Amino acid sequence: MPLIKYGHAEKKGDLCPDVFEVLQYRNEEDLTVCPTCGNPVRKMLNIRVASVKSEKDMLSPKNLANHGFTQYKKSGDGFYEKTAGEGPQVISADQARTLQAKGKF
Repeated sequence: MPLIKYGHAEKKGDLCPDVFEVLQYRNEEDLTVCPTCGNPVRKMLNIRVASVKSEKDMLSPKNLANHGFTQYKKSGDGFYEKTAGEGPQVISADQARTLQAKGKF
């Protein structure tokens, strides 16, 4: 249930704040009058600032290790080198296939 922000459209009552918030279901009608003073109100834009990471940030070795993942990058012909997390520093392609078959890679 979102918190909806309203402001007085014209005059506000003596006991009313300029802006107030109401918990409402999305399918409920917007308020048209203040529940305290009965004067007209309008829905206000409620901006929430969220930190959104890019795909590059989410897949960075540091972020993967912080979330318990291990990352390997192909470093040569048939070898993978660990870039994040716990596990062997280097594995061969055969070891990678075995781990992948077991669901561990």
